[in-house]
Amino acid sequence: MDIADFYYGKTILVTGGVGSIGSFLVRELLKFEPKSIRVFDNNETGLFDLEQSLMSGKIRLLIGDIRDKERLNVAMEGVDIVFHAAALKHVPLCEFNPFDAVKTNVIGTQNVLDAAYDQGVEKVITISTDKAVNPSNVMGATKLLAERLTIAANSYHGTYLGAKKTIFSCVRFGNVLNSRGSVIPLFEKQIKKGGPITVTHPDMRRFFMDIPSAAQLILKAGLLSRGGEVFILKMPAALIMDLAEEMRSLLSPQCGINPEDIPIDIVGMRIGEKIDEELMILDETNCAYENEDMYIVYPKKIPYSDNFPGKLILPGFQITERDKFSSMDTRLLNRGEIGVLLQELGLIEGRDEEEKN
Repeated sequence: MDIADFYYGKTILVTGGVGSIGSFLVRELLKFEPKSIRVFDNNETGLFDLEQSLMSGKIRLLIGDIRDKERLNVAMEGVDIVFHAAALKHVPLCEFNPFDAVKTNVIGTQNVLDAAYDQGVEKVITISTDKAVNPSNVMGATKLLAERLTIAANSYHGTYLGAKKTIFSCVRFGNVLNSRGSVIPLFEKQIKKGGPITVTHPDMRRFFMDIPSAAQLILKAGLLSRGGEVFILKMPAALIMDLAEEMRSLLSPQCGINPEDIPIDIVGMRIGEKIDEELMILDETNCAYENEDMYIVYPKKIPYSDNFPGKLILPGFQITERDKFSSMDTRLLNRGEIGVLLQELGLIEGRDEEEKN
């Protein structure tokens, strides 16, 4: 079965459905002719704007918060698939608001899992981040727990004589390029103002993926998931300083500014920030499989399940031989490759014409 066949005629709920990832995912899902897509978010204006943009009779707008379990139970009645993208994602904000980060990322995820299980949803895919790997901040720690809750939810199978068989899996991202609050929109704004461009540390390295690639990974995870997996896209990594310098070189002329007139200031690492990120921990590499596009981390064992170990390994995946998955150990994109990536994002060629239209 391919992706289009899998999502055809399904009722799908997307939490955080007006965010950068959630809204793009909704647009992609519409291409597969689902029965309906329920967009669940606490952003009233965002819901209205998305509705006006899509003008689709298949969209159902649901105002609610994942902290409200009762609201989630109603929202998930008759739903086949849940994509759980709602979260507090900004590291400094979570660092200074840890109680709220726990309420949303941990308790909110628990509410999503419980409601999906209660309503007999077919599949739940939780969207996570590489900051959940060896976390050094509140956001990463709460997302790690969200991952563990999601994977552990598969142990509910069989508790009531196997009456409910909801499948729970995760997708783990690197930094999503050009998403709201990410570094590219920040650098672009700073360049248009004439600088300075602010970089927290000259050696900062990050894994990157664009929004369409992120959405495709989520869609594939929904199709391939059999319960307990963490899906990780194979992503390039880059030095943030190289990204800043390339954006300055390419975008400044569009703004009528000499690149040499825009300084790059090193402002110091933010609280909870790391120099490098990792895709998985060492223990996970012992049960990680890969193909050309992605890694899949399988749980070593899930209680009450007869599927583990080894029965869920997908065709075409081989056990990975690597044992290091840090941005420090991978090949970094050079500035030329970063420039190509920026062009693909529409930041360099054709942007002014699009804005005029």
